[in-house]
Amino acid sequence: MHTRRRTTVLAASLVLALGAVPLAAPAFASPAPAQTSVSAKGTKTGPDTAALETALKNLPDKDGTFALVRVGGTDGGWRGSAGAHDLASGRAADPDARFRAGSTTKVVTAAVVLQLAAQGAVNLNAPVQRYLPGLFPRTFEPITVRQLLNHTSGIQPGDGLGDTFEEVYAHRFDTLPPRKVVASAMAKGPEFRPGREQHYLNINYTVLGLLIEKVTGHSYASEATRRVLRPAGMRDTYFPGTDPAIHGPHNRGYQAVKRADGSTEFLDVTEWNQADRWAAGDMISTTADLERLVHHLFRGDLVPRPQLKEMFTVPSRIKGATMSAGLQRFAFEGRVYWLKSGARYGYGTVVAATRDLSRTLVVSVGATDAKSEGMNPVTERIARAALK
Repeated sequence: MHTRRRTTVLAASLVLALGAVPLAAPAFASPAPAQTSVSAKGTKTGPDTAALETALKNLPDKDGTFALVRVGGTDGGWRGSAGAHDLASGRAADPDARFRAGSTTKVVTAAVVLQLAAQGAVNLNAPVQRYLPGLFPRTFEPITVRQLLNHTSGIQPGDGLGDTFEEVYAHRFDTLPPRKVVASAMAKGPEFRPGREQHYLNINYTVLGLLIEKVTGHSYASEATRRVLRPAGMRDTYFPGTDPAIHGPHNRGYQAVKRADGSTEFLDVTEWNQADRWAAGDMISTTADLERLVHHLFRGDLVPRPQLKEMFTVPSRIKGATMSAGLQRFAFEGRVYWLKSGARYGYGTVVAATRDLSRTLVVSVGATDAKSEGMNPVTERIARAALK
């Protein structure tokens, strides 16, 4: 038994081979004053402000057009932003801007499911086939709701609108309904027997979105908003559905694309229909709202503590497993963080926190390689500076 992941947190950087393409002049917004705590031994425990400021220098660059950072927790806090709102004007990035939060949507979806479990509407040990009769063909063994939450279901990925960036970009305004994505996954049959391996895939949370709608009788977006966004005070967060625009203040997103002559074009990918990502990754949010989510969630304000344990429990029988219900366990510099990353074209996000909320991090980067296999270099250096 083993675990599979498409990306490795803080993995070696994937460097893009770019031609001589001029970027907008760097713009740096001064960070808010750092707040530093002192431990019982008299040592400073706050974030390394010098390292964070260094991590934000020289943006925009070939790897990212902007970065928005919020470090918080009882250790102390720091806020900073750098880069450009858009490459055409080069004006400073908006630190309060909305962005595509990608797979951090899964944290919200997991919280909704765990709320339903606390209310007795869903049994985490019950097969999902009980709640969604007729969805799974007989080739699938019973898959528990918990196995969907922690990516041990064995369901294969559903089809998208293409296999290459060029293909999906050409269809960026088309709608691919979540049910069609699920149907394509079902047609492939299982990848492995449920509970035997861990394979992080969007399809698990797409099925959970269908589960939420079936059990509640309401849309996923309305239930997620009522149960999580509003209680957490996430007023700038929403689910766009088939709308390709980001409404409200936002920084433009770009993808680095190689030209035939070997140079690189930075293609504006801000507008994009994310309907197929749905409960697995279509949320639009802000760094402040994601920080609110982490604090309310970890304190037990959104999910009762018996069910909240699922978010901090990794399958013990699967070697190398790191994913829990909506989160990922990550040990770094002597601390254990629970995090979730997200990537959509033009935007990359990381949310991380210690269980006791002594250190939290929310970062949004205008990643020019947002769907690459490795972590974006800008995101990586910020995360290393913030979490050490």
